[in-house]
Amino acid sequence: MTEEKLYTSSEIKRKTIIAFTGFLLFIIGCIAAWQWLQHQPKKAGVVQPLRSALHVNELLFSSLFSNNNLSREYDKKLAVPFARVNGNYGLNDALDTSAYILKLIRNNGDTIFISINEIKRLPKTEITFDFKCIEGWNQISHWGGVKFSDFIKAYHLEEEAGLQFTGMETPDSKYYIGLDNKSMMHPQTLLCYELNNKSLPVKQGAPLRLIIPVKYGVKHLKRIGTIFFNNDRPRDYWYERGYDYYCGL
Repeated sequence: MTEEKLYTSSEIKRKTIIAFTGFLLFIIGCIAAWQWLQHQPKKAGVVQPLRSALHVNELLFSSLFSNNNLSREYDKKLAVPFARVNGNYGLNDALDTSAYILKLIRNNGDTIFISINEIKRLPKTEITFDFKCIEGWNQISHWGGVKFSDFIKAYHLEEEAGLQFTGMETPDSKYYIGLDNKSMMHPQTLLCYELNNKSLPVKQGAPLRLIIPVKYGVKHLKRIGTIFFNNDRPRDYWYERGYDYYCGL
């Protein structure tokens, strides 16, 4: 049986002083580090050390990306009847959906104008998945549209898809995203025109939005006005405000 060790009052006092001193030094170190961080230069809406950490995070997650890694799909009976709206950026101006035209800018500078009916004539794909918002909520929802990879084939955009990035903007250019083309060519990425087998509501980005299950909701741009391709990162609304550019799951 182990003999219990008894401490004298002086030993208890010494250990208490050591513990308190260590705790105090830790607090002082945290305050000093915070003050130092606040005085660092900013890059894309966040101080440089944090931006560097986000960049490392992006490299790690993008290196693990594979088209074989699919988001879990569910029976569409489990989909919510009314999908939650995650923001209305770029949707404030009135839009005549019947006159909607998608502007597609090719790598050579040519611009193609595509109607929603032309997009609907392409092979349709449906997906029911767990939509995740960066705000912390998620819900199972059902969407329909055309695979972005099928869209690429239909309009002979293989050269554009071979570049590193796709950029998208709303018609008013007030909301914009940049996405890596590996994620865009993922088999679950859709140019979406239906929610629960009905035409998209205006608040959900009618007549055409992006659904990309391998990304958080901030990348699911609503009301796509323009699509273009680049080897340089396109501008990204939330990246400019301090978020991760990759935003992968």
